[in-house]
Amino acid sequence: MKHISFVLVVDEKLWHRSPSLAVTHCCADTKTRPRADGFTLPKSYSLPKNSTQLAARSKAIPTHGLPMLAIVGRPNVGKSTLFNRLIGSRRAIVGDEPGITRDRLYGQANWNGREIRVIDTGGIIPDDKEFIPAEIYRQARIALEEAAVIAMVVDGRTELASSDIDLARLLIRSGKPVLLVVNKIDSPKLEAIVEDFRRLGIKRVFPVSAETGNGIGEFLDAVLALLPNAPEPETDTVSEQQEEAVAEKPAPARETKIAIIGRPNVGKSTLLNQLTGTARAIVSPIAGTTRDAVDELVERDAQRYRFIDTAGIRRKGKTKLMAEKLSVVMARKHLEAADVALLVIDATEGVTAIDATIGGYAHESGRSVVVVVNKWDLIGPARKDGKPAADQKLFEEQLRDVLKYLSYAPVLFISATSGKNVDKVFSTIQRVAQERRKRISTGEMNRFLKNVDFERASSPGYGIRIQYLTQAAVAPPTFVVFTNRPGKLHFSYQRFLENQIRRAFGFEGTPIWIKTRGKTKD
Repeated sequence: MKHISFVLVVDEKLWHRSPSLAVTHCCADTKTRPRADGFTLPKSYSLPKNSTQLAARSKAIPTHGLPMLAIVGRPNVGKSTLFNRLIGSRRAIVGDEPGITRDRLYGQANWNGREIRVIDTGGIIPDDKEFIPAEIYRQARIALEEAAVIAMVVDGRTELASSDIDLARLLIRSGKPVLLVVNKIDSPKLEAIVEDFRRLGIKRVFPVSAETGNGIGEFLDAVLALLPNAPEPETDTVSEQQEEAVAEKPAPARETKIAIIGRPNVGKSTLLNQLTGTARAIVSPIAGTTRDAVDELVERDAQRYRFIDTAGIRRKGKTKLMAEKLSVVMARKHLEAADVALLVIDATEGVTAIDATIGGYAHESGRSVVVVVNKWDLIGPARKDGKPAADQKLFEEQLRDVLKYLSYAPVLFISATSGKNVDKVFSTIQRVAQERRKRISTGEMNRFLKNVDFERASSPGYGIRIQYLTQAAVAPPTFVVFTNRPGKLHFSYQRFLENQIRRAFGFEGTPIWIKTRGKTKD
């Protein structure tokens, strides 16, 4: 068997602050000694260019010192089902197809009053030289390094595979506590076959059924016994002056959730890695690499941002595997839970009909939208293929023509690979999030209403007159128009009113909802 060793190239300035951010490149080194565990890693991996500069200003938020439990195993043994069972929600996509989970997923479990950070990983296939399995293994290695306790999951209904034996040896050599979870033991009759799995050399063995919950309690009791206690908050006495100083401190910044949406292979995962300054998501030229939504919490300039990289959304007729169908559903679900959507468009392919459809999902759900035209370096002034550079102003005009309903959304031209203009994404998100939460008083709205030249607008509707206007909600801004009689405003009149509100108060990047409430006769 051919062994490959690797050399990590690091940034010395970042190493002392965060070793994970300091790694800028990983490359093969055939001169160094072979790996003892017999596993091979990806041939090479690079962080996005310019990510170290971004990392200096934006940093991933630590997990509050919670002890971590990593769930590992070969594909299709029930790791994601166990993960969902522990955290109490369907965070990970589950199906019969092997290799559904690829990126590592994080969740929080609570058992007997203690909180645990749980990491779900993709199925590990030893010695697989294909790019995706190798990247899955790289993600799993990060999870193993972070974890205090490791749970190796095997399928109790199948015989031991050579990959199970190889993985068990690797985990035992790590020196960390390892628990063997024999999954799919749905009845007491199957418990007898559990003894056969002791051949793996892992002493702590737990028969469970992640589907039904059998044996989960005993497993979690063992996990808690091995995990270190989370650091307790300091209880030192403080003076009255210190208490007053703490009370005067401003409340912590609100977390803004940002969903990165778009078609497959437009650069969403590369953008996530660039924004977070890490190799958080697997990046490959293979369309549909991301399936589970990958999120990362980042702090920048005293603001908190939770970026969520969603699976590429494609037409229903193009999704054949069940995992792909579920990933699209989950992408829509995470979009609806976000505050801001980054709609990523591939500059080399232009704006397509599916881009317009995806943008419509964000618009209709009331999310604020920032349109991000990625790969601009390939067709803009920096292009190297000798062809004439694309005109940015003309491209934006064509984009606006297709995405007419997103006329309020700012447009950014970036290169996620090189990092050009990615810095502008943060400031734009912050500006759009503030506009989303803006509230206008009823007095201001009525003064605005008096100054609007309604002679330029079409009729609001048969016999309908506007009496006054008020803002009823934020995120998205929602206005209620009180009229003299029941009935809906004509759509052109409503569009005119929305445009006048934007001209007077802004609301950049966010849709405006207008509702009508007519006076009824007693």
